[in-house]
Amino acid sequence: MFGLFENKKSPEERWKNSLEKKDWDGLARAYYDMGVAAMDRGDLNRAILWLNRADTVYSASDGVYKKASKNRLFHKEIVSDCSDRIGTLEEADLLYNNIPAEMEDKAGDLEDIQVRILGLLSMARLVRLGESLSSLPGCEVLGKLGWAADIMLGSFQKPVTQQEYSKLMDICNDLYDFGDSQAFYAGGEIPVPGGAPFQVFDLNGMMGVHLELNGYIDNHLRFLSALSQEQEPPEADSCMVGCTLLPDYYVRTGTEDLEKIPQIKAELTRIWSDFDFVRSSITWEQVTDRVEQYKALDILRQG
Repeated sequence: MFGLFENKKSPEERWKNSLEKKDWDGLARAYYDMGVAAMDRGDLNRAILWLNRADTVYSASDGVYKKASKNRLFHKEIVSDCSDRIGTLEEADLLYNNIPAEMEDKAGDLEDIQVRILGLLSMARLVRLGESLSSLPGCEVLGKLGWAADIMLGSFQKPVTQQEYSKLMDICNDLYDFGDSQAFYAGGEIPVPGGAPFQVFDLNGMMGVHLELNGYIDNHLRFLSALSQEQEPPEADSCMVGCTLLPDYYVRTGTEDLEKIPQIKAELTRIWSDFDFVRSSITWEQVTDRVEQYKALDILRQG
């Protein structure tokens, strides 16, 4: 462990104390130390969890980022080393890496509209979780996913109004800004019936659920703009698919292998079913029915 971060308190204790005091520098250091310790003992899932959290906090907090930029030792140990370790972990044989790669490969065989529908179905499954999280201060944008899904679904069949387009753009921008807000990493959480509380920061995994939502909506806005101007639309992005697994939550709260967790197994089943669905001769009515079913789904529910 680097001497700079030696402390009589354990990283776990410093993590909790830093959250209570809103000490983002201390929080980034604690996450970093927890990630290094997990990586050293071969617990690569938790290494990914904690190191990515350290990276997010020091990147999002202006105070920590400026300190990292000015302090050469701080930059070397908590920024450069953290980044190097994350790069190494991205090559590991883990669900965190394997599922996105598999999704991208499978999506490569689909038509553009099929990929867009696939992303919409994934987004719909996050609606209920987003509504629950939106009750927390600063998380209100997550409660607008249902409206966004409805507008995007309808836009495949008829043009959106300027007001709808503008509101969708606002949601897109707010999702991007959300990842840099204290509401994202300051420890807010909601209860989960039959399970441990879900933290807002649990959205940080799989490149960040909020960022994948932002990217998906942004791509759709550019798609609509291109169509309205009779221009070539951007290629559909499949990155939304897979982020619904929410692995950070299960790594943080559990001890099982991710592949054995019932909710992850159930979500993978839904994802593969969606691939089969979009490949079939579907109607917009069927897509609408599936979206509505998913919007009502509690993705964290056991069984």
